[in-house]
Amino acid sequence: MNDAAIDEELVASFQRDGAVLVRGALTVDEIADLRAGIDANLAAPSPRAKIASTRDDPGLFIEDFCNWRENPHYRRVVLESRLAPLAAGLMRSRTVRLYHDHMLTKESGTRQATPWHQDQPYYNIDGRQNVSFWIPVDPVSRAATLEFVAGTHRGPWLMPRSFKDREARWFPEGSLADLPDVEADRDAHPILGWELEPGDAVAFHMLTLHAARGVEAGRRRRVFSVRFMGDDVTHAPRPWDTSPDFPGLADELPAGAPMAHPLFPLVWPRSGS
Repeated sequence: MNDAAIDEELVASFQRDGAVLVRGALTVDEIADLRAGIDANLAAPSPRAKIASTRDDPGLFIEDFCNWRENPHYRRVVLESRLAPLAAGLMRSRTVRLYHDHMLTKESGTRQATPWHQDQPYYNIDGRQNVSFWIPVDPVSRAATLEFVAGTHRGPWLMPRSFKDREARWFPEGSLADLPDVEADRDAHPILGWELEPGDAVAFHMLTLHAARGVEAGRRRRVFSVRFMGDDVTHAPRPWDTSPDFPGLADELPAGAPMAHPLFPLVWPRSGS
């Protein structure tokens, strides 16, 4: 598939289910670049990094955000790979802007699960045209992969809660419906998930309900995730800190404005395309 083409069956599946697997989304060299970027990020985390596992966890779950400007490996993949045109096709959008990058690493034997949640309620944006790519640089088993409940991207928005203590810190308690207890009856939900090899990517809508378990002993799960925005996405300042936070942005970009700001560069169409 070249930069200007995308499989319409893949697009239809994304629009229907809110999550699709893209085999071979990145080249061997691009995955090597991402692996080097993640390792550099782990060696020197930014002030935005978070430890998401507990002290008694035998492994470690670390996340970091918004490093594409400082990390040349991340920047090359975001700006030069086929991810941007792929995003345009999946979103059915003429344009693609970068929202942010997100590194997620679960070290060997990490027990900490990522609970079921939607991403968009944690963010400072509104709009339907969006896509996130979840790209592992290590092989990922079906047991440790990211899972999705198909169709939940169609709504409604569900209450975002803090992962460790389950507090409603973003929207007032009772203002949004609570998440269903997916784990209590997995057979009642259309759950999607795939075993992955380096180069594969999972693309999903920011409202698609998703979760991940821990990782097996003897295996790492280093992941680079990048979020893109399409034509209809606008700024939605919140009276609380979003995740990630963009300090001062509300002073520069009014509510309802397109995300035309240096923090969110236009990555498709590329210059000269």
